[in-house]
Amino acid sequence: MRRIKIFDTTLRDGEQSPGASMNVDEKIQVARQLKKLGVDIIEAGFPIASPGDFEAVNRIAKEVKGIVVAGLCRARDEDIERSAEALAPAEQKRIHTFIATSDIHLKYKLRMNREQVIEAAVKAVKKAKQYTDDVEFSAEDATRSDWDYLCKVTEEVIKAGATTVNIPDTVGYTIPQEYGELIEYLMNKVPNIDKATISVHCHNDLGLAVANSLTAILKGAGQVECTINGIGERAGNAAMEEIVMALKVRGDFFKADTGIVTQELYRTSRLVSKITGMVVQPNKAIVGANAFAHEAGIHQDGVLKERTTYEIMRPQDIGIPSSKIVLGKHSGRHAFKTRLEELGFSLTEEEINRAFERFKRLADQKKYIFNEDIEALVSDEVLRITEVYQLVDLEVSSGTKKKPTATVRMKINGEEKEISVSGDGPVDAVYKAITELTDSKAELNKFEIKAITGGTDALGEVTVILEEGGHTVRGHGSDTDIIVASAKAYINALNKLALKNLKS
Repeated sequence: MRRIKIFDTTLRDGEQSPGASMNVDEKIQVARQLKKLGVDIIEAGFPIASPGDFEAVNRIAKEVKGIVVAGLCRARDEDIERSAEALAPAEQKRIHTFIATSDIHLKYKLRMNREQVIEAAVKAVKKAKQYTDDVEFSAEDATRSDWDYLCKVTEEVIKAGATTVNIPDTVGYTIPQEYGELIEYLMNKVPNIDKATISVHCHNDLGLAVANSLTAILKGAGQVECTINGIGERAGNAAMEEIVMALKVRGDFFKADTGIVTQELYRTSRLVSKITGMVVQPNKAIVGANAFAHEAGIHQDGVLKERTTYEIMRPQDIGIPSSKIVLGKHSGRHAFKTRLEELGFSLTEEEINRAFERFKRLADQKKYIFNEDIEALVSDEVLRITEVYQLVDLEVSSGTKKKPTATVRMKINGEEKEISVSGDGPVDAVYKAITELTDSKAELNKFEIKAITGGTDALGEVTVILEEGGHTVRGHGSDTDIIVASAKAYINALNKLALKNLKS
């Protein structure tokens, strides 16, 4: 079995998805989970892009050990120097530099000729080698580049010291057969190709990112660049979980595997979805809610008789628990703690106690408690931030002939305050009351409700996006009472804004 390196770019390319930006603390949390997942390289960000990106890369380099941390930079001295500065504390660091090689990019974006691009690429690699032996070079828009020219660029950057050369399908243009032929062409035509690892980075504009990546592995690529849940620019990147499980399930065909701890895939997927607010579609391969669900009678009959009739993977292989224990209001703390461990949560005793109290309140309201319910309420504890604002009590009155009115009592910096406000609807009244109590000037950009499980007693989850003073934050709240969940989400976002303003 060949060992394929997994280069995770969730924190860099994945974060470029519209609306998926993460703050530094959230990036640290994801990075720690990626370490637990077993990725080989974390691309932590683009240090010169912003002070926030620099801080994220620098903190991950300091705090996440035992893994290669990479920073992206253009083929410019100032970018490379900034990346080297951010990566300085890392035990293992990689500088990832890039420049476009397609004629369309040279003509319209770079306004450089081919020789100038080679010169810039070689110079950048040599500059990066001053800070680390681990240097990756990417030929942006490689799949629309002239193949012989791409061979020449690859040869020259390897001579200059690049230990990894990435052949990205930047705009998701290629198809598997063509991409495989390109990788094979490079492997045969570049004389010093054995001195570097060939990497692939595929976008999903035609829905072929995973297929292209797997084809490249068949042709000799030794590293795959991908993201959790396939998030990324436009239609996204190759989904890590799909590539990893394709290699695992069809090891007989690919003769290759990764070092990924597959039992952590589902947990990682849920974490990234929770933090970014990007919901995983139910029919998403590997980690979707329906990936291991069977509704058709024939399928159910087959699976009950022999699982492999309709399942090519076990749900346990990706971290979906198989326990049949039903949790309810009579369940004890021990059973609750065991289920948390099965779901992949590692909490302190204090966090477990707080989560258990919320669980008991929820169990009094619902007949059945699902794993998704537990994940939602526990995630609130895991992602808990310093609370300037706390909800103490909430009462709402409304009806067909009654003006909706909300009475909200909050604790603000330890002092309790209460107000009653009317609105166009119960949620509007609640939000107006909270706004008056907190003197908030934040603008509500998004309000989204979803039921986490089925039934009229389902736990509802609310997500809001607030903007104030150039800061944009995402708030989450969950409760069987959707009005309460709405209040929790709004207050959670206000606490995040307060934390940002404190740091500013």
